[in-house]
Parts: sequence; structure tokens; C-alpha cells
Amino acid sequence: MILQLDPPLPMTTPKGEGIAHFLIDYGAETHLMWVVFMDEDGSCWTVPNPEVRMAPNWSLGRRPLRPGRMQAANGAPVDPGAVARANGIPIK
Repeated sequence: MILQLDPPLPMTTPKGEGIAHFLIDYGAETHLMWVVFMDEDGSCWTVPNPEVRMAPNWSLGRRPLRPGRMQAANGAPVDPGAVARANGIPIK
């Protein structure tokens, strides 16, 4: 089954940032496959579900977990693991 995403979804993949336009489901015992057009050069890649992440969205509560960018309002360092656990995000 192939599903056209409306609206397309911003994704982070191993090849960089991109916009997913389609989702392919080959059935049981296979990963969902995301058809992503890359921001950098417009190339199209099909990426297995475990390798994609939704882009951060502050309005929906999906905060970026990049340690270099994380800092509390008082200037104290933030532990990304603690933030992930507090938001129910599994850590590898």
C-alpha cells in the first residue's frame, strides 16, 4: 500500500533533512518506507522507518535534543537524557 501524505512531513534522515511525500507499507514483517525528497539537492530516497525522525516542532512539544544547543533559561547545562526521559522519548 502507498499513502500520499497530505500535508508532506518534514523529516530527519541519515542523509540529511527532507520532506516525506509518501509512505509505503509492504505488509507484515517489513519496515514502513518513507519516500523523502532531500532539502539539500532535491534527491529522492526511500528510508526505512527506524532511520527517520520527525523534525522538531515546538508547537507540538517535539523539542530538539541536540546537546550543543540545549541550555536552560538560567544558563545552566541541560542533560539531554533527562529531557528525553521526561518527554517519554526512548534512548538508545
